[in-house]
Parts: sequence; C-alpha cells; structure tokens
Amino acid sequence: MLAVFCLRLTFGLLASLVLLSHRQMHTRFFRTHFLTALGLCIVALVMGWDTPILIPTALGLLGTFVGSLLWNFERPPAGWTFWLLTLAAIGAAFVVVEPTNSNQSPLWARIINDLTSAMLLGSIVTAMLVGHSYLISPALSIRPLMVQLALVGISLAIRTAVAAAALWLWTADHSLTNLNDETVLFLPVRWLIGLAGPAFFGFLAYRTAQIRSTQSATGILYVVVILGFLGELMSLLLFRNTGLPL
Repeated sequence: MLAVFCLRLTFGLLASLVLLSHRQMHTRFFRTHFLTALGLCIVALVMGWDTPILIPTALGLLGTFVGSLLWNFERPPAGWTFWLLTLAAIGAAFVVVEPTNSNQSPLWARIINDLTSAMLLGSIVTAMLVGHSYLISPALSIRPLMVQLALVGISLAIRTAVAAAALWLWTADHSLTNLNDETVLFLPVRWLIGLAGPAFFGFLAYRTAQIRSTQSATGILYVVVILGFLGELMSLLLFRNTGLPL
C-alpha cells in the first residue's frame, strides 16, 4: 500500500510540472521535484521489491535520477524528455500493480483511482513548493501559484466526483447506518479529512494568494498537504476493503 502511495505522489508531482515554465520558475525547482520523485521511487522500490511493480518502478527511478542531473545542468529540452519517460514508467506501474482487495476491481477502475489520487496528491504538494519559491524569489510572478491552486481545485473536484460515484455504487448493496461495518466508520473520516478539509483550506489559500500574501498561503497549503495525505491513505484502506475508490 505504501508503494502505491509513493508511486501516486511521484506521478502527480511530475505531471503537475506541465503547467509550469522554466522561464518563470528557476530550473532548481524542477531539479528539486525530480530529486523528490527519486526519493519516492526508492521507497516504492524497497516496499514493492517482490511485486510486479519492480521493473517499471526501477525505470522510473532511473528516469528521475537522469532528469535531476539534466535540470541541474539547466538542460530543459532533455529534462522534459526524461519527464515524459518517467511518467510513462510510473503509469506502467499502475497497470501491473496487483489488486489488494478480494473484489478484484477491473483495471480501468484501478487506473482511474490511481490517476485521480495522483493528481490530487501531486497538485497540493507542488502548490506548496511553488509557494516556498517566493521566499527566495520575492519578485516571482503570482501566476504560477494561482495556476497550481486552480489545478488543486480541479483535481479535488474530480477526485470528489469519483469518490461520490463509488459511494453511490457501494450503497446499492450496503447500508450507511450499519455501524457493524467498519467501512461505515471510516467513510466520515475519509470524506471530512480527505475531501472537505482540503477544499476548505485550499479555498483559504487561494483567497490569501489573491492578495499576494504568499507566505500565509504556503502555511495554509501545509495543512492541505497533511489532510490530503491522510485522506488518500484512508482511501487506500477503503479500496482494499471494498474494491471501490470511496
């Protein structure tokens, strides 16, 4: 489960870079992103050593390593090439990962679950890191932060829609008033912490960024990251029990 979480975060972090320009953000920002993804790939590789994700994760690790070197030497074209190759490798890991639930969810459902979770995780962490950039580059345009906050909102809306559809399917065979079912006890925690919480604090960060209080917005985004992590970990537990991205 931890390996899947790390792969989702890796994919989301790298995918979020597509909305950022190396002409606006310093190349060290891209290098840091690749180094962070490298660390996550190492954790995923260790945790999934005896699973089918070994080969694509190893390829992703190699891609993040080479990509970090290229961005260190300020080679944007080559850096974007390895960005694409790494995304392809991590995407392949989502395809080959073994189901962790007894319901054997179809491949398309697992991929949608992985991608929507990855984009939510990656967008909130990237937004927080963009906010940090204003500490060392105060003259940086506010546009990169606003774009990332918009991506957070879109990712959260899609993730909520997926969870709502899954909840609708689950309630067709289960009762939300059956307290003997542990899923019923986990659902309020997942929805309040993992969806409602990030939505509320994400909106506060957006309004704070509008008045260019970037340090305050970054502090609020820390809360969004923590809530998002807890929510997606809870979602992994629910998926293991139900086979649905609740």
